[in-house]
Amino acid sequence: MFFITFCGCIGALRENIRLLKIFSFSLTLVFLTQMAIAILGFFYSEQTRDALGEFVKKAIVHYRDDLDLQNLMDYIQKEFKCCGWTNYTDWSWNPYFNCSSSNPSNERCSVPFSCCTPLPRETVINSMCGFGIQTQNHLNATKSIYSVGCADRAVIWIESHLLLFGALTLGLALPQIAGIVLSQILISEIRSVM
Repeated sequence: MFFITFCGCIGALRENIRLLKIFSFSLTLVFLTQMAIAILGFFYSEQTRDALGEFVKKAIVHYRDDLDLQNLMDYIQKEFKCCGWTNYTDWSWNPYFNCSSSNPSNERCSVPFSCCTPLPRETVINSMCGFGIQTQNHLNATKSIYSVGCADRAVIWIESHLLLFGALTLGLALPQIAGIVLSQILISEIRSVM
């Protein structure tokens, strides 16, 4: 970004056609790349969802190994009020939360505290509310944790914020298009003076 901005700024100040061409070409390349990613993401939404699912699965598996990943998963689950990717039993992918009888962990058959539904007027988070929850049926688990998976919640959130995504996309595209057009106008004016 610094290089592109530098080329545009110095090219306009010095009326340097090469720098302005580099600026215009780079900005066009960035714009087309963004458009291609958006179009591919739209048309290959199922593959995008699968790739995101693989990322979340890895995040669940390595939940206790990486503090940043743990904080990210906790934030996502609290913000979207969800647990796991498809549902709360996905936490069996994690070696600490795995529900197998050979698992010696104290957190066996549990889910992280970020899956817990907060009680009204609760000031201190009950970090133990998810213990043993994977052994309970869906109806009983729903009483103390978010039983819906984050995949469904993310799709609902994206669909409800499509107008915002459209506005952000347009807000990012217009300055890029304006920069490309204005640099081309400046290049043609410089050539006409020469």
